[in-house]
Amino acid sequence: MLIQATLGFAQLHRLELPKAAYDLLSAMMEVQRPGGEVNASQAELRARVGLSKNRTSIAMSHLVERHVVLRPEGRYRSYFIHPYFAGYSSVEEMEEALREATNAIKAGALAAPAAPAPPAPQRHLAAVPARRSA
Repeated sequence: MLIQATLGFAQLHRLELPKAAYDLLSAMMEVQRPGGEVNASQAELRARVGLSKNRTSIAMSHLVERHVVLRPEGRYRSYFIHPYFAGYSSVEEMEEALREATNAIKAGALAAPAAPAPPAPQRHLAAVPARRSA
């Protein structure tokens, strides 16, 4: 059984994840290795939670956009759960990983989990003054 940091989970509700993303994250947590590495395809994860191919892809996009799941470049079928949400073999391993993740976030080397930015307000064309030709 892996040890999970409660710090990340206490903030998970702020990320505005849809239910399918929570389900997919739960499946990833079931198969993760200590430190958060997940070696499973989307098809394998999809089968665990009973989502369609399209919904799984959208859910994974939500997790990646919010930096809950990290995708290493050039690695097929490999994901990492952000250190704030990953499971660890021991309390010492978890504390060290959280300390390193916090330092990496401060240094700009790791993105912090975050909700999507609100969309920019759209101006209605009626608010734009019409140009008069002379």
